Amino acid sequence: MLSYLANFENHFGPLRALKYISVRTIGAVITAALLGFVLGPWLITQLRKLKFGQHYDDDRTGDLAQRFDKKNTPTMGGLLIFFSVFGASILWAVPNVWVVVSLFVYAALTAVGFRDDYLKVVKKNRAGISSREKMAWQTVITLVAVGVLLWHPLSSEKIRELWVPFLKYPIFVFAGGVGLLGLLVMMFFWVVGFSNAINLTDGLDGLAMGCTITVALVYGIMAYIADNVNLADYLLIGHVPGTGELTVVCGALVGAGMAFLWYNSHPAEVFMGDTGSLALGGLIGVIAFMVQQPFTLIIVGGVFVWEALSVIIQVGWFKFTRRRHGEGRRFFLMAPIHHHFQKQGWPETKVVLRFWILSLMCALAGLGTLKIR
Repeated sequence: MLSYLANFENHFGPLRALKYISVRTIGAVITAALLGFVLGPWLITQLRKLKFGQHYDDDRTGDLAQRFDKKNTPTMGGLLIFFSVFGASILWAVPNVWVVVSLFVYAALTAVGFRDDYLKVVKKNRAGISSREKMAWQTVITLVAVGVLLWHPLSSEKIRELWVPFLKYPIFVFAGGVGLLGLLVMMFFWVVGFSNAINLTDGLDGLAMGCTITVALVYGIMAYIADNVNLADYLLIGHVPGTGELTVVCGALVGAGMAFLWYNSHPAEVFMGDTGSLALGGLIGVIAFMVQQPFTLIIVGGVFVWEALSVIIQVGWFKFTRRRHGEGRRFFLMAPIHHHFQKQGWPETKVVLRFWILSLMCALAGLGTLKIR
């Protein structure tokens, strides 16, 4: 929105600065952070009044929840992230198909996550929305996103290209009915997969949001590079016009994340809940596709992948040993893996800080793939 003020640079010269993505990204970071700091205390107070607190009453996490005194901490803090990201993005980003699709996916998944949290926290329904309903909504959201990207002339060709790290040409172009179905399936798995991965990571104060910030920083850089024809040609990656505006969205996510961490750091005053984790995973997943770096997300979001794999390994090993030995055995002391280290006696703050370090290392490794072609 503010970018249109650059048209009046003849009347006031400094307005020309709003043409630059870098300037607007910094503006988005600051705006999102300020919105988060301003809205945070009010939202937390309202959540407490409404008694929208997290209840750890299941066998898997109950002991750790009591140990770290997290019972009844307000949840649905993802609303704070959403309003900050959405407000800052609308204010600073130039609206194009990439921005519209990313914010649509984010807003729609926030609504789905909110419904899930509402059923769990308010209606005391431990299961929340059914897996079938959640899957149905995620399918519809992905289908709409893919449909818009294939329809719009700015994105219709570029979204069909499948790039992988270390190669300087796309390995596949989604064409025809089968190809388009493949694109839909892949994007669906990325949106759903990383939604679930961030949800699993969101088990300790500040853990998921801290790791999300590093991923957002990297994909902000990647979006900027993909939009710049000179940088894209130099690094031998796909040039995707218009994706530079996603740098502004990623900047808004970084700013909102910093504000949320202020209230989510140990001991947390609020949790993001599915309202946050489900939507953040979907937003990051769809951005990764739009800047033609979907597989790089496996590296950049290595902590999220590690968390999800630990659960898969734990469940798979338990079922395998139960069939073979008649008694299920655990591969880890507890899954997701951050709880494994808690069980070993690591303080929560140490687990979080070390996972942040790992996330930063994964982010740097992901950036390094841009140069190795």
